[in-house]
Amino acid sequence: MSKQELFDKFVDLMGRFAEIKEVAALRDGFIFTTPFTIAGSLFLLLANLPIPGYTDFMTSILGQGWAAPLNQVAGSTFDVLAIIVVLGMTYKYVDAEGCDAISAAVLSVSALFIVMKSSVIGPSGEEVTGVIPKLWAGSNGVITAILVSIIVSRIFCYCEKNKITIKMPPQVPGGVQRAFAALIPAVIIFATFAVIYTLCNWIANMTFPEIVFKILQTPLQSLSDTIGGGIIITALQSILFWAGIHGPNIVGGVMNPVLLANAIDNQHLLDAGLSLVGNEQAKIITIQFTDVFIKSGGCGMTLGFLIAAFLKAKSSQMKSISKLAFIPGLFNINEPIIFGLPIVFNPYLLFPFIVVPVIAMIITYFAIAIGFMAPLSAIQVPWTTPPILAGLLLDGWQGAVIQIINLLMATIVYLPFVKLQDNVYLKEEQE
Repeated sequence: MSKQELFDKFVDLMGRFAEIKEVAALRDGFIFTTPFTIAGSLFLLLANLPIPGYTDFMTSILGQGWAAPLNQVAGSTFDVLAIIVVLGMTYKYVDAEGCDAISAAVLSVSALFIVMKSSVIGPSGEEVTGVIPKLWAGSNGVITAILVSIIVSRIFCYCEKNKITIKMPPQVPGGVQRAFAALIPAVIIFATFAVIYTLCNWIANMTFPEIVFKILQTPLQSLSDTIGGGIIITALQSILFWAGIHGPNIVGGVMNPVLLANAIDNQHLLDAGLSLVGNEQAKIITIQFTDVFIKSGGCGMTLGFLIAAFLKAKSSQMKSISKLAFIPGLFNINEPIIFGLPIVFNPYLLFPFIVVPVIAMIITYFAIAIGFMAPLSAIQVPWTTPPILAGLLLDGWQGAVIQIINLLMATIVYLPFVKLQDNVYLKEEQE
């Protein structure tokens, strides 16, 4: 089998993977969390602006506890992430199947609560019952939420499609019909998760989220936080996008829940009064790490390509497409250059499109590992935030410096390939 045939098979495999119902629901459902996490991040950012003396200044004006309302908003978004995920993912899955999505989404929340602990241990060691523990409703319960969503969606769609429902006369209003149609699926779903809850407690003396966290989520988070894991995540996004498949959506759909959990774990360390710099418990690779520091200008760090084109391009085609793509590129939108130049299936640009973000990942990783930058917390900025400003908001001047270094590196690496592509276009224009 030739290299081209092997590559074609790989691209076809990833295309089929992206079409799996559960993967599509995970991708679309996790996008559903975006307004919650970014809005929560804005309040968290206001409470923790990376400006020397900011906290003391605000305290002198507003007094002690000035940040409590801001942290309350952040805690009410990030700490219920698993609930948002199970709602969004179930809704997207069931809606794509043409079934009653809202009923299924509500049932999935109840199913998540069934397998979750309903008690916490108080400060003095007493057990407080009748609560929803944020420990498992937040980042620690994300993988559990994904599994619950898949099980609920499959059961609900099977029941609805096979008419395992209570049928009402046509004279009954539609809302009442839908409510009763969800009754039998609800009983089956609740019974299923009651059995799961009982078995987990009987066999392991733990709840389902605790078992999933121990067996699946902790190893996934640890694997994603290695330099090898970072290289695979980064390179795979670029390879797929070069092949015409939206790599960030596919890879991000699978990995973003884990990377977001890494970021929230870091935030918990900060909330406990611990420093992230030099802390072995802190995670280096988080969702902001991949979204901000290895995607300046978009996947492949194509802003470096555009800067190189402004410096060296002579062909009319290269000049015009670079001018057209530059403003969107400043806001990390690079479809004009991906499909307009194009970069997709362009043999001249495959190497830098993969290598540039990988090098940026390595630079950023070691900048955090040696303590120049602090590991990133739960603070997020909108993905359209321009480079340098995004780094400044997330990690102070150090974050801005690393983004500048990454952009300079991207420009230098892209430069010879831009000249090569430009020569091709120039020759075509002259002919």
